[in-house]
Amino acid sequence: MYISTMLVHLKKFILPLKHTFSISRESHDFQDTMIASLTLNGQTGFGEATSNPYYKITIESMMDEIGAISQEIEKFEFSTPEIFHSFLVNKGLSNFAICALDLAAHDLYGKLLDKPLYEIWGTSIENYPITNYTIGIASVDVMLAKMQEMPWPIYKIKLGTADDVAIVRELRNHTDAIFRIDANCAWTAQETIFNAPLLKELGVEFLEQPLKANDWSGMEEVMHHSVLPVMADESCIVESDVEKCALHFSGINIKLTKCGGLTPALRMIKKGKDLGLKVMVGCMTESTVGISAIAQLLPQLDYVDMDGALLLKTDIATGVRIEPSGKVIFPKLAGTGVQLL
Repeated sequence: MYISTMLVHLKKFILPLKHTFSISRESHDFQDTMIASLTLNGQTGFGEATSNPYYKITIESMMDEIGAISQEIEKFEFSTPEIFHSFLVNKGLSNFAICALDLAAHDLYGKLLDKPLYEIWGTSIENYPITNYTIGIASVDVMLAKMQEMPWPIYKIKLGTADDVAIVRELRNHTDAIFRIDANCAWTAQETIFNAPLLKELGVEFLEQPLKANDWSGMEEVMHHSVLPVMADESCIVESDVEKCALHFSGINIKLTKCGGLTPALRMIKKGKDLGLKVMVGCMTESTVGISAIAQLLPQLDYVDMDGALLLKTDIATGVRIEPSGKVIFPKLAGTGVQLL
């Protein structure tokens, strides 16, 4: 147990994107994010959570939540991230705010032990899945230009337009890369079932969250008739969602910000595997702080979407690096390996 005072610091950053990023429900050129740092015994851990209009989360709301209990955090007798996470949950914070602090606690814990998290968890980085690179909704010419700018072995294609299959067909003419499709709740069950065989012929690996998050009857129909696997995203937010998703999806996409950080994500990964689901961890458009936390989970995953920092014009931290081949270069620094620039 560490009995020194733990200092908490919060800072807002506005991350500029390389290109306008659009999905079926929103577009943006900048991403607001909050970096939380926890300092104890000469070591500092860093965590991140972004704003998110879909979940009604702002940087200011997270800062207010954490600020209200900052004195209690500083008096907290830190021992493990899991115990710290339970303390935060009992204080009633939003999962986004908890995520920033939980990631910082894990980074701090690893640095105090002088080990990377994947090693603390007993996993090896010899084998891990390659991240996809996301192509947001735009004109076909713009989408093609983004692919040519960033040649990549796997692309996630954001869809939700009247011409979705035609878009994929045109993109396929220019690359042999694996495609993954994310409609962000924009399709119906009938559209999904109709589109699936056409997309499978075009080299699509799986579909992500085609239906609205609460359309469970529609997803049951899709599971009976889709020729492509379907991953849950908006339908799988917290731990209690995993079991329900097992009856309606082929796999789950876990987002650290939505579930509340690495602590619950580790439990969700285990539960998903126990239920026979494919397990993926996804990112927001975020800096290397959040991406480096996701990277620690790589040996435990079937798929990963951790390209958030690659979408930025400028980053705010060092940590993991991702090469054009998809290979991840892990930092020598312990914890998640993050340092702010």
